[in-house]
Amino acid sequence: MKNLYANLFIVFLFVSQLSFSQQMPIDFSDSSDNFTAFSGSGFSFNTDPMDAGNDVGQFFNDGSNAWQGFSLDLIRAIDLDFQQTISLSFYGFDPNAHTIVLKLENGTNPDVEVTQNVPSGGGWTHNIIFDFSNAVLSSDGVTAVNASGMYDRLTIFIDGGVTTPGTYLLDTIDDGSVGTDPNAIDVEYTYLVWEDEFNTPGVVDPTKWHHQTQVIIPGVGWANGEAQHYTDRIDNSFVDNSGFLNIVAKSETYTDQGLTKNYTSARLNSKFAFTYGRIDVRAKLPLESGTWPAIWTLGKNINEDGAFFDSSFGTTNWPACGEIDIMEHGIFPGEDINYINSALHTTCCHGGNPNQGGIIANDLANEFHVYSINWSPDQITFLLDGVGFYTYNPAVKNVSTWPFFEDQFLLLNVAMGGLAGNVDSGFTQSAMLIDYVKVYQENPLSVEDNSNLDSAISIYPNPTSDTVYINAKVALSSLTLYDVYGNLILQKEKDTRSIDVRSLKSGVYFLELYSNTQKVVKKVIVN
Repeated sequence: MKNLYANLFIVFLFVSQLSFSQQMPIDFSDSSDNFTAFSGSGFSFNTDPMDAGNDVGQFFNDGSNAWQGFSLDLIRAIDLDFQQTISLSFYGFDPNAHTIVLKLENGTNPDVEVTQNVPSGGGWTHNIIFDFSNAVLSSDGVTAVNASGMYDRLTIFIDGGVTTPGTYLLDTIDDGSVGTDPNAIDVEYTYLVWEDEFNTPGVVDPTKWHHQTQVIIPGVGWANGEAQHYTDRIDNSFVDNSGFLNIVAKSETYTDQGLTKNYTSARLNSKFAFTYGRIDVRAKLPLESGTWPAIWTLGKNINEDGAFFDSSFGTTNWPACGEIDIMEHGIFPGEDINYINSALHTTCCHGGNPNQGGIIANDLANEFHVYSINWSPDQITFLLDGVGFYTYNPAVKNVSTWPFFEDQFLLLNVAMGGLAGNVDSGFTQSAMLIDYVKVYQENPLSVEDNSNLDSAISIYPNPTSDTVYINAKVALSSLTLYDVYGNLILQKEKDTRSIDVRSLKSGVYFLELYSNTQKVVKKVIVN
């Protein structure tokens, strides 16, 4: 939502492309197997000429570019440490021989590719094997490499390097892995650490919530063309006698900070921030045209005047702080009235081109639903009523793709206008009702009782030349870095999730990490 200082009204144009991502095997049986074509190529779904009941993918080169191709982003990355071969079936409408290049991108290691020849004769050639233990680096197409690591983008070139037009069919692209639910949670968080059930009627609990009212663009207001003022008045936010938090958007002329707006609403910041866990928010949404309800998080370190944590921790601009939109409604005019959107904004992907997913729920206006994220060191899964529908798990996790190794705090608000479109002329007021907010993490005792604390903490990348990041499923109380001679390099007496090693000489170092009284040692290689 929110901190986008650029005009984001084109965001809906990206939805159809970004929502298409798949895991192996790819059999072209549903829309998620839709490849993105580039450089004048084209992709479509078709049926097998030899079997009308079999769905296949149709790949077309118009010959205008020597390297026309096709890409597909994968929900579950291909893991070459586990399985190094990928197979597919190819159908040629002509009798000519062809070449196919399979390229793996967005990986923990450099892009790699394998080329295979399809013999002349036309028709189907089944089970063509691409062995990535005999791959080459895509950067030069020559250097041989026994490829390893994880990759989450598959790119295909048919007759790459020549300007030959043609239409071809592919089927059953498979890496041999066992199919799993791509939106299954990887860590189950059940230890309740923070909640508000809104049991006390009247004003919102000031020990748990901060009203954010200071506009973020002086002289303009809020970003994205939003039309409201946020206030701390009980008119716009209160707990009713039924135990529901009401965030009320109202049509009224209201002047604040030298600006006059036609609507008021409320924007609440939680006074609690955390790293890793699960958020559950049970809510009922306003659906009137132009309303924009949202449940979301921002990095505790965001540099945004008026935000609760800004004065003490605001060192990082948006989107580098990270943003997780658990639920937004109404920002894609023309979508099904019960469609909700979830997205992540980071340095790599934000504004009109975030990583995002969505789902249609049932009767958002009259029924409560539970909107959730399950956020682990490895992935963020979005859930509706306990069922996962979108997972973010980039193969490469760095500050550009994964700022989510540091604390985030929760926001609840209803904006007006902006990306949600024009407000209905007859609008008077509407509210988002929230039954409860709950945050769960791992029980610290469960980790201390487990002698293998090492499994709860990992570091990446390793080797590294600039920064080492720490993925920990537990809170860290301190860390200490030593060289191989036992000399102290640095020490931090707090939960720290990254270390700058650019000033260190190349070599081996030892990182001691403490969680309460438990200790684990990791070897760090600086190159």
